[in-house]
Amino acid sequence: MTVLRTSLRNFLAHKGRMALSAVAVLLSVAFVCGTLVFTDTMNATFDRLFASTYSDVTVQPKKVDHAQQTGTPDTLPASLQGRLARVPGVAAVVPEVTSQQVTVADSRNQDIGSSTGAPTIVSNWNPTQTRTVGITSGHVPLQPDQAVLDADSAAKHHLGIGDSLRIISARGDVTVRVAGIATFRTTNPGATLVYLQTGAAQRELLGSTDAYTDYALTAAKGVGDDQLKARVEAAVGAGTYQVQTAAEEKAQGQKDIGSFLNPMKYVLLGFAGIAVLVGVFLIVNTFSMLVAQRTREIGLMRAIGASRRQVNRSLLVEAVLLGVVGSVAGIGAGIGLAVGLIKIMGAMGMHLNTADLTIKAATPIVGLTLGVLVTVVSAMLPARRAGAISPMAAMRDAGTPADARAGRIRATLGVLLTAAGGAALALAAGSSGASAGSGLLALGVVLSLVGFVVVGPLLAGLVIRVLGAVTLRWFGPVGRLAERNALRNPRRTGATAAALMIGLALVAGLSVVGDSMVASATRQMDRSVGADFIIQSGNGLPISPAASAAIRAADHLAHVTDRTDVQVTVTAPNGTKDATEIGAASPSYTDDLQAKTVQGKLIDAYGPGAMSVPEGWAKDHKVALGDKLSVAFVGGGTARLTVDAITSDDTVFDRGAMYMNIAEARKYLPADRFPLDDMMFAAAKPGQQAEASAALQAATAEYPQVKVRDQAGYKDMIQQQLDQLLNMIYALLALAIVVAVLGVVNTLALSVVERTREIGLMRAIGMSRRQLRRMVRLESVVIALFGAVLGVGLGLGWGIAAQRLLSLVGLGVLSIPWTTIGVVFLGSAVVGLVAALFPAFRAARMNVLRAIATD
Repeated sequence: MTVLRTSLRNFLAHKGRMALSAVAVLLSVAFVCGTLVFTDTMNATFDRLFASTYSDVTVQPKKVDHAQQTGTPDTLPASLQGRLARVPGVAAVVPEVTSQQVTVADSRNQDIGSSTGAPTIVSNWNPTQTRTVGITSGHVPLQPDQAVLDADSAAKHHLGIGDSLRIISARGDVTVRVAGIATFRTTNPGATLVYLQTGAAQRELLGSTDAYTDYALTAAKGVGDDQLKARVEAAVGAGTYQVQTAAEEKAQGQKDIGSFLNPMKYVLLGFAGIAVLVGVFLIVNTFSMLVAQRTREIGLMRAIGASRRQVNRSLLVEAVLLGVVGSVAGIGAGIGLAVGLIKIMGAMGMHLNTADLTIKAATPIVGLTLGVLVTVVSAMLPARRAGAISPMAAMRDAGTPADARAGRIRATLGVLLTAAGGAALALAAGSSGASAGSGLLALGVVLSLVGFVVVGPLLAGLVIRVLGAVTLRWFGPVGRLAERNALRNPRRTGATAAALMIGLALVAGLSVVGDSMVASATRQMDRSVGADFIIQSGNGLPISPAASAAIRAADHLAHVTDRTDVQVTVTAPNGTKDATEIGAASPSYTDDLQAKTVQGKLIDAYGPGAMSVPEGWAKDHKVALGDKLSVAFVGGGTARLTVDAITSDDTVFDRGAMYMNIAEARKYLPADRFPLDDMMFAAAKPGQQAEASAALQAATAEYPQVKVRDQAGYKDMIQQQLDQLLNMIYALLALAIVVAVLGVVNTLALSVVERTREIGLMRAIGMSRRQLRRMVRLESVVIALFGAVLGVGLGLGWGIAAQRLLSLVGLGVLSIPWTTIGVVFLGSAVVGLVAALFPAFRAARMNVLRAIATD
């Protein structure tokens, strides 16, 4: 109890000094708990949606699923409805028509699909839909030209009863009028939903009134879902169709949602882990400085009988108290963060309800355990040092003497770890295999990071002197004092800078990789893309036949190339089989994308009975030029094709692709099963590029999903997509940098307390308040710049090694984003200035006489 009372008294006495450490714990725990609450809420929301959506038993086509490529869903015959109705235990059979391979445009020809990546779904209005949505305005579609639109999409795009919608599918397009507005009974996951009359849905989505996409079966009273499924399979033939119970469909839906949510969850937790790691440095520094400042107090405790174990335990109890306070606040902040994320998703179109907020019992347990564990582990080393303080320390001024031997061991260990990390990075950069190289890269990143952290105090002396000579000497004696203050305790300075170093190293490394990816893609385009125009669907769907025909009919074009991927199983001469895709294209594709060959001529692969294979695949399957391969087209026939070209793997675009003539591929698949174009290319007639561009834009004006870009526009798209990804990553890394800034503030604030008498003496001999504030700010800036030097140096090493490894998959251009590097350094100086505001103000406000009289 004595230890607990002492710890509690010390904790309350120094609560101001521990406040920023508590904030670091709070931020780390908040990020973890917020992520868990957000993803749990998403899962619970979709669970409720699935529970209200699925019928007792659903009958669907076998999952070959050509819809994504052909634009037309797989179907069931209408005659199956009668057979299913006669199955004992079936109370009702509801035929359904559903397609996600559609674009819905308003009267201004604007795509009203979700911007969050959620699908646009067009279905027939049927009794099953009433479980999910209810008509809140207007009526159900009674005529072929009527439709029901979901309320969220109607509100977002300012649509109402009587407005027109254009539905564009592989079967053509049709204009309908909104007859009703439907509101979700649970939560709208962000999809755009349109409901048509059944006959209209069949014609416009399937091209036939004799087919449906699935049947929803309701079990009679007293008949279980599994029992009904068994009866249905017995009636229609097991394996003929896919028959699933509501539980099985829900499990599949949860799996699909998990494949989307889990990566996001783990990425967010990964960034939370980085923030935790940075927080560790802050907490270690805080307790180390508190131990140093309480040296005399601890010595007195030892002198009056406190054992090393009691002193050690006292510090750890303080750490537990800090962890509990920070964690409890962090759990509350995490719930607030989850609510904020839900609001953001709502603004993007995924209308989650905060009333559905799901807080599992495990979430606060995880948050509390994490916060306390991290704090206690971080405090162990300072607590051990506190326990080693002897009773004689009561006679000394505050501060523990440096252990020279420990410093030498630390420096040696740091150099060895850094060297090992550098060697691993070098081996990764020179690796000939991606899998082995990625392992070496990960090892090199970890070892070099730990090495830099350990060797930081050794580097502080050299780097800060250089930075001082460049930046601080301009400020005269105040600058020199700031430099000496930063060098006074290299271990502390190293730990403070290390926290900032981690976030900046990740920023620098990712910037190198991102810039190199853009540079590699740009160079590859300049070297190999001959087409003037690249045409794609902006919503990820294939290009509809009507849009393809309009593109081909455009004026001022020398040629238009069709291209798609066909699913096949290729059997090599040695008998090995590979389920893959063949890029089926017009022969002019060899001009549009000038792929380099290592054997043969690529144009020969577009001849009758011919194909090409990539060099890596050829090596793995022992295939040589002239070999014949058995190619089974999924859903079609089997061909014997001759390998007339082997393409190089040294490319960014179409790396590892097989090629053949699209006209040849059509011979082996039914017309309604042949994939639509996923991309098209066009070349302008000589000297008519501007006219050709205008003609293509006019030809695709009626198809809002189709995007026509010239080479410059395509490069801009790549740059924008990568910038969006990097900006999101930088935003997440900002949490770690915020924690690191708190570390700088804490270090300076505690340092000011530690130097109270010294500051009083400097003020007594003539230093002005303005000079004192400047000294503290310059000390902060030089520590921040030291962290930036370490972080940028480390990040450049990581980024260069990663780029060299990625060169194995075609990213062969190394590009250093010097602008970003400059912004990092400038930002670090600003961070140093901001971090010093409070400590500098506090130092300048000290009473001179009281400061001099301080022990």
